[in-house]
Amino acid sequence: MKNKRILSIIFVGVFIFASSFLIGQRREQELTDEQKILQAAHTISSHDLFRYVKELASDKYEGRLTGTEGYNASAEWVASHFAKWGVTPVGDNDTYFQSFPNPYTLVFEDCEVSLHLPVKDGTVKKYYRYFDEFIPGSTSGSGEVTAEVIYVGYGATAPELGYDDYEGVDVKGKIVLMEREVPVSPRDDEALFKKWRPYSFHQYKLENAVKHGAKGMLYNYGPIGNPNNSYDAGFVYSHVGDVVTNDVFAGTGFDHEKVVEKIEETLKPQSFATGKVATIRNTTEHYPDGIGINVVGLIVGSDPELKDEIIMIGGHLDHLGKCYTLMPGANDNASAVAVMMGMAQAFHNCPIKPRRSILFLGFGAEEQAVAGSEYYCENPIFPLEKTVGLLNMDGVGSGDKISALAAENYPEFWKFIDDANKKYIHRIINTSYFSNIARPRLDAARFLWKGVPTISFGVYPSSSEYHNPLDNLAAITPEILEDVTQLLFLAVLDMANQDSLDFRK
Repeated sequence: MKNKRILSIIFVGVFIFASSFLIGQRREQELTDEQKILQAAHTISSHDLFRYVKELASDKYEGRLTGTEGYNASAEWVASHFAKWGVTPVGDNDTYFQSFPNPYTLVFEDCEVSLHLPVKDGTVKKYYRYFDEFIPGSTSGSGEVTAEVIYVGYGATAPELGYDDYEGVDVKGKIVLMEREVPVSPRDDEALFKKWRPYSFHQYKLENAVKHGAKGMLYNYGPIGNPNNSYDAGFVYSHVGDVVTNDVFAGTGFDHEKVVEKIEETLKPQSFATGKVATIRNTTEHYPDGIGINVVGLIVGSDPELKDEIIMIGGHLDHLGKCYTLMPGANDNASAVAVMMGMAQAFHNCPIKPRRSILFLGFGAEEQAVAGSEYYCENPIFPLEKTVGLLNMDGVGSGDKISALAAENYPEFWKFIDDANKKYIHRIINTSYFSNIARPRLDAARFLWKGVPTISFGVYPSSSEYHNPLDNLAAITPEILEDVTQLLFLAVLDMANQDSLDFRK
């Protein structure tokens, strides 16, 4: 009797389980395609995305400077997840990596910026504070220079413009104090800016200072870290801000702000010898034969004809490394890589497969002259003319509103994002037009110059911690990561499954 009761209980249990399974199967079959897609979108979790950012911003990857072992390890980690989610490797030799030449420089402690101040019995040195008063130049030569500081405005020698910041001053063996950019803005006069554009590059400014015989540079730039510059073994430089610049100007009879205004108003140099003596010391190691890598993986489209068309999801994986303390790069740009990973996972979870192919591209060396995206554009894995568009992300993890740069350049492209936002996400999105005539600051610039429709996404109001050690997990807003990931997943799947797409028109 007891055994019969046990068998009855087992039978009832099996019946209930089987019934539940069959009901679940029937309900799954009854779901619309939209419901299945939304189910996949809801597998995107802010907790997972935050964990991805936390991993990439951790000490083990040493700030992800392209070319270093730390960067390579972070690329391997991302690739391991792509493999787990069925993303196909399409890089060199059937790997997830596309390699390219990429020199890099390591910065170590024992760095200094100081000003020699006269006192009754000689001089004393005023030492400036890392990292809010100075940050070592990320491609500085290794060594020390003590010399008079010569102010050279924007550091430009432009004979065709009748302009030379070095005219009338002797900088040989000296330290130059220099402004970033040029004295005209693309926002005010695009045609005039194009004439000045070659002189806006960091590389030009450094090389021109070396050409004129300078031995060091105080670059009025932030101070922020930035490995986007040339390297000269005999040239030592650091980035400084208002504190150092104003101290150099103090007692010279010149006001820094007014001098800059005069240059901009007259387009005439205002260079002068400050009479101040400074010391710059940096300890670095340069690796001229460094190799960078882009991380590339493909979700192959399900349609035999449309699968040759590529929708690209991009964001740079790299950051600044150590300069000389860790630069975590949580928002810039671990956040974008986390969003890419979240999208890849959602596509893996979604029973509705994209008809077009989806290419995930984690760019290397964005911080080093936007070199990884440049290399891809010159050596595309898939024809650029078959690339429907690029959705690029940079700094998408801090804030509560979304920006869409170049959305107004490509209204038909933008419509898919706008529709998904209005229907499902409901975030404020600010769109803008992008003329893209300045020096390239985004991976998107490289693709736009090649004619690939591109919209770049960011988040605002973002943390003010940019290119310094405080761009860490405290800057991250997990909820916006989830919304950006869901938004782009839904929009991309929608466009991937259209019968025809042509954003170039």
